[in-house]
Amino acid sequence: MDYIIEGIIEGFKLLIGLDQDVYRIIGLSVFVSSLSTLLAAIIGVPLGIYTGLKNFPLKTTYARLVYTLMSLPPVVVGLVVALFLSRKGPLGFMGFLYSPTAMIIAQTLLVTPIIVGNVFNHTKEHGLTVYNLGKTLGAGRLERFFLLLSELRVAVLIALVSGLGRAISEVGAVMIVGGNIQGSTRVMTSYIAMNHNMGNYGMSIAMGMVLLVIAFLLNSILYTYMEGEKHETIHTKS
Repeated sequence: MDYIIEGIIEGFKLLIGLDQDVYRIIGLSVFVSSLSTLLAAIIGVPLGIYTGLKNFPLKTTYARLVYTLMSLPPVVVGLVVALFLSRKGPLGFMGFLYSPTAMIIAQTLLVTPIIVGNVFNHTKEHGLTVYNLGKTLGAGRLERFFLLLSELRVAVLIALVSGLGRAISEVGAVMIVGGNIQGSTRVMTSYIAMNHNMGNYGMSIAMGMVLLVIAFLLNSILYTYMEGEKHETIHTKS
């Protein structure tokens, strides 16, 4: 029990002492995860809305495939990306393996199905009525898209927060494609795993506390926004 308490104390010292290596790792983690989520949103939100609105053959099979991809094992994604980016792989000439770019690619592949699945599900259940209403009122395709996006903003925010949470907390894919290289591809989760294996519990605890704070902030933003939307809806109805 003593080593846990000592680890917590050491963790606070690392964070309060503004250790440059620690904050560089935190910065890289936030950058890689945020950019991955942004790229996944650019792909996933329009795709989720489009496939949620359209009726096409095998739509049920498509939905099952998307929901399956939402729970992809990170190590599998990391392995596939590493194989493609390795020297003998089809994209090896790009030299992306063991770089932040490779980590962004892997995390984007992980997050995209989460965003597509969430947006697709809400669009399928609630979006068609809004879309048809916009069409009846004479709105163009782009105007209808933004109208639908506005109506589904809570669902989109949930998808983005879920995706960002998945990206910043996963370790398997970034370890494989990034290599946990100091000063280059070391992120919070790989840092925690490495220091735990080395017995440096204080450093692991420090980074774990940062991850918990980030998770708390993400959920606080989501909760605050949803509460605001709820109050606005009640006020509008009254």
